[in-house]
Amino acid sequence: MANEMRSDIAKILELQAKDSRPLYRQLYDRLRIAILSGQLKPGAQLPSTRSLASELGISRNTVLLAYEQLLAEGYVDGKVGRGTTVAYVLPETFLATSNDLPILPQQQAVPSQLSQRGIILANNPFIPKPLLTPEGIQQRAFRVGMPALDAFPQELWAQLIAKRAKHSLPELLNYRHPAGYYPLREAIASHLVVARGVRCTAEQVIVVAGSQGAIDLAAQVLLDPGDDVWIEEPGYLGARGALEGAGANLFPVPVDTEGLDVAFGIAHCPQARLAYVTPSHQFPLGVTMSLPRRLALLEWALQKNAWLLEDDYDSEYRFAGRPLSAMQGLDLANRTIYIGTFSKVLFPALRLGYIVVAPDTVEAFITVQRLTKLHLPAFEQAVVADFIVEGHFTRHIRQMRTLYAKRRAILVKALKDALELEISAPDTGMHLVVWLPRGINDQLASQQAANHGVDVLPISLFSINEHRSGLMLGYATVNEQEIHEGVQRLAKALRSI
Repeated sequence: MANEMRSDIAKILELQAKDSRPLYRQLYDRLRIAILSGQLKPGAQLPSTRSLASELGISRNTVLLAYEQLLAEGYVDGKVGRGTTVAYVLPETFLATSNDLPILPQQQAVPSQLSQRGIILANNPFIPKPLLTPEGIQQRAFRVGMPALDAFPQELWAQLIAKRAKHSLPELLNYRHPAGYYPLREAIASHLVVARGVRCTAEQVIVVAGSQGAIDLAAQVLLDPGDDVWIEEPGYLGARGALEGAGANLFPVPVDTEGLDVAFGIAHCPQARLAYVTPSHQFPLGVTMSLPRRLALLEWALQKNAWLLEDDYDSEYRFAGRPLSAMQGLDLANRTIYIGTFSKVLFPALRLGYIVVAPDTVEAFITVQRLTKLHLPAFEQAVVADFIVEGHFTRHIRQMRTLYAKRRAILVKALKDALELEISAPDTGMHLVVWLPRGINDQLASQQAANHGVDVLPISLFSINEHRSGLMLGYATVNEQEIHEGVQRLAKALRSI
């Protein structure tokens, strides 16, 4: 029976010699898809690394690497070399309620006609599926990445919409420039120069569909399939998905208290084509990259002719002192592509962001934008331009900074009163991290919290390699009462583990 199982697995895992990805990555992807699609059932025993290597005609180290990554991400259980089985609870189910489980296998079977890129993108856990409803993403404590929608100036926004609809609608109905509504590009450039220390003109600014659209556009323009790319470990899932979907070989570089470990990246993957970083407020750990690390990263990019993708997604919200200037402003060699978004500052449904590109790449980026997106809706861009030019944007940021600082302080105190856990709450951003005791699985803790009506994200979700267990809690979108109620529910969930 075991021999039959191994033969069936070997058929499922047939590798392609022409595939540009490393063999271990091919094997990992095919095993993961087989697990998610139900071809490999929960509890199924996988072949030993030695026998599978022999069956596929590859080295045992290749199989070891694939198994280790599956083990680290929670798709299999056990220790490599001592028997490996398919996990009963998969990472994709970590936020499902008891009524939702199991959500696999047949519903997520991947159609065989998809391309390799399509399969990779379709299986990227960017937004855990249990969070999605026909109306959008569920809203409850402590949703990460959500701004304070209750504090958004809705009446003012409605007035700006009505004004634009009355006076400018005819001129906005035609096709627009693919780089975006020019007055908005001018307003963005002016704001970035003053508030973020970015070196740019309006011509370098391209309006995109949020930071995710910016990452995808940059990957299409700057990367070839097979290029090595540094990503933060742990790091943003959306960037991982977009870069991997572009065919890049992702190389995880550890993040410590000073941000991305540049020396580690240089020592282990010096020839990378691009590095994706969140230096002002690292996602998900919240640390700020030190100036020596920033300078070292810029020096590496200059020497290796590499690109830096700086995602500055919520750095406007620093509660102590002036927000740190962007790394792009230090880059005299123009190797840094800067990304920002209005989704975290205004509201997510707006889906508008921007990318600031190097002067000699402007035409290339605009051409690709024209071919893939043509342009984004002009009406919303005009309203955002009015919001900035009339001074509402700066005022809104200032008010949210005060509000988020207050909500952060309330959450920290409530957590300290209810739980004896280590808290990492940097003086910037929209979320904090609660570190769990050794031996507590953060994905299990996250699932238990969801069962108690609280949404927290496990740090391991954002990690390729094994990482300390912790939970992310967003505080921007919850008021004082919701914070206290959410903490009590979280405490009850953690005590049940």
